[in-house]
Amino acid sequence: MISPPFLKSGSKIRIVSPAGKVEERYVLPAVDWLKKQGYKVELGKHVFAQHFQFAGTDAQRLEDLQIAFDDSETDVILCSRGGYGTVRIINQLDFTDFKKYPKWLVGFSDVTILHSCLNNLGIATIHGVMPKHFLDKKGNSNENLNSLINLLKGEKTEYSILSNEFNRNGNVSAELVGGNLSIISSMTGTKCDLDTTGKILFLEDIDEFLYHSDRMIHQLKLAGKLDNLTGLVLGDFSEMKDNKSPFGKTIQEIIFDAVKDFDYPVCFGFPAGHNKKNLALAFGKIWELNVDEKEVNLKIV
Repeated sequence: MISPPFLKSGSKIRIVSPAGKVEERYVLPAVDWLKKQGYKVELGKHVFAQHFQFAGTDAQRLEDLQIAFDDSETDVILCSRGGYGTVRIINQLDFTDFKKYPKWLVGFSDVTILHSCLNNLGIATIHGVMPKHFLDKKGNSNENLNSLINLLKGEKTEYSILSNEFNRNGNVSAELVGGNLSIISSMTGTKCDLDTTGKILFLEDIDEFLYHSDRMIHQLKLAGKLDNLTGLVLGDFSEMKDNKSPFGKTIQEIIFDAVKDFDYPVCFGFPAGHNKKNLALAFGKIWELNVDEKEVNLKIV
């Protein structure tokens, strides 16, 4: 797996909006902060464009993303937000120059489809915080941003959290892949399909009905995506919804039941996804996952 060059003083960061529309007030403070750290920042021409719920038309979003992919001087492509829309342009995206000049792609949620495509090409990416949540109310960097910058700089990254009652113990090392459950489910059978064999799979989601999440988990199971994992890390499943007629299980119980017949370690409640705490994860890199009775340790090897 190819790791793009690590971030250094003077590195160039391009900000693009491949999916949902975003307001300037959610992006410009992050731009100022990055510039103060000594980085060059360039905004895509259509970053703040609006076309219904999208950040501009498909053609506009594709143009910005393609320019960023092709630029040999860009070190990091930072997505402004998720939302919906990347799938509408993915088939027209040309990866030729990106493979010649690999750079870090950063984002989560709808950006999952880009993570999968680039990981399938053998290039590492980062599932991490986007500009709206870079800074605290005082304008200072928060834990999410610090974890992202550490990964981008190639610094040692290790996370420890308390254990969860649904966890399954074990110690493994493998490549980490994954992202948003809804996006991963929607990619099944496409050219962007996620290869999970021998990997540690990370999953998170937001604003889904419990029955729908159950269906997606079982879709992954039927597709063999859960059979040959080395490990499973579950992030935040935020704002989950139920019907008037209750589904009868929590999201933790849904996933626990789906993987109960396997023997790989499972971690629930890792702080990454759509909640306030969103620690950065490098997809395509080797991580060591250690789950025991007291805590979970996840570190990049």
